[in-house]
Amino acid sequence: MTEIQMPRLSDTMEEGVISTWNKQVGDQVSRGDVVAEIETDKAIMELEAYDEGVLEKILVGEGQTVPIGTPIAVVGDGSGAAAESASPAEPAPAAEPEQAEAEQAEAAQPAPAAEPAPQPSAQPQAAPGSKPKASPLAKAVARELGVDLAGIRGSGPGGRIIRADIEAAASSAPSAQPQAPAAEAAPAAAAPAVASEDVEEIPLSGVRKVTAKRLTESKQQAPHFYLTSAIDVTDLVEFRGHLNERLQASGGPKVSLNDLVVKAVATALRANPSVNVSFAGDKMLQHKRINLGVAVAVDAGLLVPVIPDADRKSVSEIAAESRDKALKARDGKLKLDEMSGGTFTISNLGMFGVEQFSAVINPPEAGILAVGSASDEVKVRDGEFVVRKILRVTLSADHRAVDGAVGAAFLQQFTALLEDPIRIIA
Repeated sequence: MTEIQMPRLSDTMEEGVISTWNKQVGDQVSRGDVVAEIETDKAIMELEAYDEGVLEKILVGEGQTVPIGTPIAVVGDGSGAAAESASPAEPAPAAEPEQAEAEQAEAAQPAPAAEPAPQPSAQPQAAPGSKPKASPLAKAVARELGVDLAGIRGSGPGGRIIRADIEAAASSAPSAQPQAPAAEAAPAAAAPAVASEDVEEIPLSGVRKVTAKRLTESKQQAPHFYLTSAIDVTDLVEFRGHLNERLQASGGPKVSLNDLVVKAVATALRANPSVNVSFAGDKMLQHKRINLGVAVAVDAGLLVPVIPDADRKSVSEIAAESRDKALKARDGKLKLDEMSGGTFTISNLGMFGVEQFSAVINPPEAGILAVGSASDEVKVRDGEFVVRKILRVTLSADHRAVDGAVGAAFLQQFTALLEDPIRIIA
């Protein structure tokens, strides 16, 4: 028999979620077959089989989260699958795990919303007078919700009571208010509510978990500093209009203001390579290629597809590639190599009417440019009041790798490009 383990599908992946099983117990598996879809910290990716045989066991169900390297299924000659179908009884419960391990394993499994109560014939019930089998986490939740374990049928292996059983019992009880156990101190006021009619638990997706972890580390480890520029993009907006007229006449795709911004950032980085760096402990990494990440908001969180060698591509090529990868990001079809190797990131919230904001650096990069919306403002030119389109951008930089003057020189170059847009495509 061969175990299928949770693979490492990205450079930052620490755990994965079984999104869908494409094969079921008893199905024939050939090398290269997609047996499951795995939600990683970046996207939903296909898991291909490396061995041939019959899928004998599925060890991790859909929706469950497990660390990389954890066995998730077993492929064999089919005898194991036949034995399972001939003996449908539940396996005997494993030896009682240590409390920390049990809590970690169960907490990694999201509690399903509105899970039906376990059927009486589905799981064994504790014998009269015996102590119900429950995980340490389930016991803690039961204490907080005032649920009696004796009246619950567990849905875990061997009838073991798990957190979902406690929450299902609490939600179906006549009173939703938990009762504090006798002779127990009142919980601290800051303790988070576990379950309530006014609160819905939403398990974190793999993407959001890793985004939270990496950006928290970024703020804690990288000393951010911020530089903001107000750029007159009146001529840029007009230039884009003329450019799109020509592109449409020749059958090419339209370009957005963001496409021009991406190209201008790439050009400015080429002129200021000291910003295209990463801090690496006792050394600096100077990136020779300019690979720009363009942040894309998706339902699961934030993804950053990368446009490699953006300084060598035309605005039209950048526009086409940006649209293609943004669509893949929203459909969960981005490949690992399409999200790797970024050296600098652009985050644009201008389409939401945000005028200015500061972004968190995407490690291990040393800089990210936050782009707001272009809005009409009154300015003085040649002694007269005029209305101009003003775009505000904010550079967030890692002060360990980029000095203030270096960041300012980059922004100065970038501003000059947007205010003389013909230089962007020259």
